[in-house]
Amino acid sequence: MNLICLFESFNLMSHSGALCSTMKRRLSFISRCHAFPSHEEPAKSQKRRRSSEPSPPQDWGKLPHRVASSVCRCWNVFHTPDLWRRFEFELNQSATSYLCSTHPDLIQQIIKKPAQHLQYVSFKVRASNTTTNSMWIAAQSLSQLVNCTIKTLGLISTARPSFMDAHFVSALTVAFVNSKSLSSIKIDDTPVDDPSLKVLVANYSDTLKLLKMSSCPHVSPACFLCVTDQCHGIRELALNYHLLSDELLFALSSEKCVHLEHLRIDVVSENPGRTHFHNIKRASRDALIRHSPKVNIVMYFFLYEEEFQPFFGYVTPVTQLYFGQAVSKKMLGRIGLNCPRLVEWCAPTERCRSLTAIGECEVTCSGFVEFVKMCGGRLTQLSFMEEVLIPDSGYNIKQIHSEVSKHVVS
Repeated sequence: MNLICLFESFNLMSHSGALCSTMKRRLSFISRCHAFPSHEEPAKSQKRRRSSEPSPPQDWGKLPHRVASSVCRCWNVFHTPDLWRRFEFELNQSATSYLCSTHPDLIQQIIKKPAQHLQYVSFKVRASNTTTNSMWIAAQSLSQLVNCTIKTLGLISTARPSFMDAHFVSALTVAFVNSKSLSSIKIDDTPVDDPSLKVLVANYSDTLKLLKMSSCPHVSPACFLCVTDQCHGIRELALNYHLLSDELLFALSSEKCVHLEHLRIDVVSENPGRTHFHNIKRASRDALIRHSPKVNIVMYFFLYEEEFQPFFGYVTPVTQLYFGQAVSKKMLGRIGLNCPRLVEWCAPTERCRSLTAIGECEVTCSGFVEFVKMCGGRLTQLSFMEEVLIPDSGYNIKQIHSEVSKHVVS
């Protein structure tokens, strides 16, 4: 493999905090102890070496290619475990994302050499339509990580339809079987099903602490209940409302379970006007709060106005609320009366004249531009991640930067 390309991959991806900081330290050390090749005359070079002034540390991200290549040849990065604790596989389509993908050769090198050192692994797919190739590479890479002690596994995607690919069922199952130390799993928008989830429970009932699996339509409420029945160490949980039940809350309130710290519930209407939302009994809600009095209960709503009827007609122990669209005055009144633990609220509206921040939510590029046009005159700081922006017919990721800059006060 071309070593210069490998070093450029390190620069472009910034995939590991440990990798970046360690390489900076070591390359700084190299720059102090070894003079880089010079084309100056020998006399001038000798005079410089005799100088008592310390040379400034080199910026490892701007080293000449010949130096980078020399460093890679002399220093075998793959045999340094500390550099490979964390790795993010970037899998993007060049036509829809300006971020560079992890080179296929580098992926294979990681799988062959330092894979056994990996502990925190994530696959990030940022694309909008043509994602088949990226998804296939992600599935293949995931299924080959068989000799790892992975503790955290995350699948992150802004693609639609996300990780919904048949390859991922078998790839996830292989990962569940071969990674014996998993404690945090983020598998939102994946085709994980009941059989693969049972493999997860069988292997990690003693170690699982965090499970995020919103928008996993192939998992049944009964199978998800098995997770909480057998994995008693879960502290953070994210799921869709259709998986929530009284039995689930009672299971989380068992004396065998640790105190739950964070519960996220996504309320999504798959078929507007036809989706039935069941009620949760007060006894199960109260049991959870008695067991875990400090739990943060976060609810995201993506519904039409007429679909809110089953919610907030009774005391709801929610702490944070996020809405995908404006909420009526009637609904605001119900929330005010029945959400005594509420500490944070986020809903789009044109009448919030003092609005200076927007909460985390997925939004189209055009929608984000419209928000900035409305509020840009009073925004003093604006931060956003590419992961939450969805390219559309109006703008793509590249175009949005210049457009947003026009409307934000500097």
